[in-house]
Amino acid sequence: MEDQRNTSEFILLGLSNDQNIQMFCFVLFLFCYIILLVGNLLILVSILCSPLFNQPMYYFLSHLSSMDICYTSSVTPKLIGDLLRGTKNISYDNCMLQVFAMHFFGSTEVFILTAMAFDHYVAICKPLHYMIIMDRTKCNLLVLAAWAGGALHSFPQLSMMIQLPFCGSTEIDHYFCDIFPLLKIACTDTYITGVLVVANSGLVALVTFVVLFVSYVIILFTLRNHSAEGRHKALSTCGSHITVVIIFFGPSIFGYLRPPTTYPEDKIFALFYTIIAPMFNPLIYTLRNTEMKHAMRKVWCQRLFSKEAHN
Repeated sequence: MEDQRNTSEFILLGLSNDQNIQMFCFVLFLFCYIILLVGNLLILVSILCSPLFNQPMYYFLSHLSSMDICYTSSVTPKLIGDLLRGTKNISYDNCMLQVFAMHFFGSTEVFILTAMAFDHYVAICKPLHYMIIMDRTKCNLLVLAAWAGGALHSFPQLSMMIQLPFCGSTEIDHYFCDIFPLLKIACTDTYITGVLVVANSGLVALVTFVVLFVSYVIILFTLRNHSAEGRHKALSTCGSHITVVIIFFGPSIFGYLRPPTTYPEDKIFALFYTIIAPMFNPLIYTLRNTEMKHAMRKVWCQRLFSKEAHN
């Protein structure tokens, strides 16, 4: 008899069964994914190939771009392929891998956003000690801590899902393997597991959001003593980060800081933190950041001119 804990595959019900809606979603999400990849790769290469990489803010931004690519790639290619082929099956192993990847890369991104907020706080509130506090060793430690935090968050989530028995319906009412829809089809009482999931995911989202909120309240309070030019520059930099935090954290907090059940709106909110927010991150950070625009122009113009000269 087949092990009830190891159902061979699940069926992802996706966003809609309507063929026209599926084709529209295919074109839309393919476009979004291409924009996301191009935008984040442009930022990543521009930072790596310019002196900006030596500045903590852009060092963290390069890691954020990497996380955006990994995070979205754990869901979006599968979604696009399913919309194109009309198939919605996913193997048990790939489903569990998707659960782990989503939570690992997503929580690592959350902790990197927190590290960026800390960098902004030090730059504005302790400018004379900035280079001492935010040296490369401490930046590396913050990134390492973000990865460690991602692992500490995602491994317990994966462990709880692997232990669930699936012996009845294998239809997951979502477009990827999310935890609450999996809890819904498990053939056992999942109340305790659901509480543990909310305690893990919900508290990570809530605590980091509160830390970010408090840090920016302190930053805005400190900016009162700065010159008008200094305030404008600081607000421009912080504004980009605050926008990214709101777009990412709003749907995430709704998605996980609540009773462990599913709602029809879950798929719409999930689109924000799996596709929309990572797609807008490069635009937000480049359109409002003069240094980033100069670096991108310099790096890519040099590459273009050197290529033409070589030809």
